[in-house]
Amino acid sequence: MRTLDIAAGSSRHIGLRTDSAELRRSEGTGPAISTYRLDNGLDVVVIPDRRVPVVTHMVWYKNGSADDPIGQSGIAHFLEHLMFKGTEHHPVGEFSKVVSALGGQENAFTSFDYTAYFQRVAPEHLERMMTFEADRMSGLNFDDTVVAPERDVVLEERRMRVETDPSAQLSEAMAASLFVHHPYGIPIIGWMHEIETLNRTHALDYYRRFYAPDNAILVVSGDVDGAAVLKLAEATYGRNTPRGDGTLRFRPSEPEPRASRHVCVADPKVEQPTVQRLYLVPSTGTAKAKESYALEVLAEAIGGGPTSYLYRKLVLEIGRAVNAGAWYMGSAIDETRFSLYAVPAEGVSPTDLEAELDRTLDAAARDVDAVTIERAKTRLIAETIYSCDSQTSLARIYGSALALGETLDDVRLWPDRIRAVTRDDVVAALQTSLVKRRSVTGYLVKGDAR
Repeated sequence: MRTLDIAAGSSRHIGLRTDSAELRRSEGTGPAISTYRLDNGLDVVVIPDRRVPVVTHMVWYKNGSADDPIGQSGIAHFLEHLMFKGTEHHPVGEFSKVVSALGGQENAFTSFDYTAYFQRVAPEHLERMMTFEADRMSGLNFDDTVVAPERDVVLEERRMRVETDPSAQLSEAMAASLFVHHPYGIPIIGWMHEIETLNRTHALDYYRRFYAPDNAILVVSGDVDGAAVLKLAEATYGRNTPRGDGTLRFRPSEPEPRASRHVCVADPKVEQPTVQRLYLVPSTGTAKAKESYALEVLAEAIGGGPTSYLYRKLVLEIGRAVNAGAWYMGSAIDETRFSLYAVPAEGVSPTDLEAELDRTLDAAARDVDAVTIERAKTRLIAETIYSCDSQTSLARIYGSALALGETLDDVRLWPDRIRAVTRDDVVAALQTSLVKRRSVTGYLVKGDAR
């Protein structure tokens, strides 16, 4: 399914620039999207949806946790928190209070490859949201009195999400083992010991490097007119100064894996053991031809719910598991992860279940037929079409894709490219990408945590 989130290391063009100052309107299927690039480099995308008098206003920055400087893991996420701590023109909390008073919603999120901020309000309040957001794009201003308390908030967030959760600890250990050189192996929230050292200087240095109009995409969806939105964008965001080449990303490449790896997390709190596997595979940003689309279909066919191949074989037929599935994190700039998982039935050890998983996967290339592939494609396309019925989801689909370096056509043509995937494409993806030397297998078991 076309993902919504939880993407320069890539030279792929965003596909929005025009040589004229005229509004550019998309053609073909899907919403009549208007696009424009301001003189300062800000890309503007307008997605009309007039069913309800609401507008979603989103700003996407083309930097995420994978762009954190060495030794400062978590700084992108920490800065996301600090972006709510006021500017030279608006004191801490004012923006949020205004959104709340207007009956709106707001939030922000950090991914490996992008950071986004959004508000959902009535259309007549759009200009005010744009004024606030444009202001904190260049005018962030906070002192040390807010840094330490907010850092404590992030540390507590990590304690709650990771330090007390064995399954999250396994996920971190597996990612760190899969990505031996690339920063995708570092958690978005950061490592505890490095979060503890983050300070105001780190945050402002990162902010001054990446938070600029020529490193951002403005997406507005809802009950709006494209020309009117662009006029507002020029009057608000158009005042911000571009950074130029200062926003370029520098990322190491992952070396070709030579050995499969195993990790294990044992903890007395574990009630349900699991077996998981991650493979290093091509993403939308690195795949050739149909690879990424074939991996999408493969994940759905073998692991997309109780009708999938893995579930049917491991749970229903041989009874060695009580759950099984797969997923593919295709939306990424660099090489990414494909996951298999299974929950052992009573009396089945993780090693035995892993062996069954391997046998089942080996047989999949023979057993998964064209009918299964067609059903998987139909489910993928249907889920994405349903998600596009939501104004906010539609804005997030386009915003995340563009932030990863994809084009509007990549989003619009995604269903057709999924339909074009054949059984041979899926089998080729299985045999070339899901190979043991490119994998990490993890066990989560009940036991002594020492």
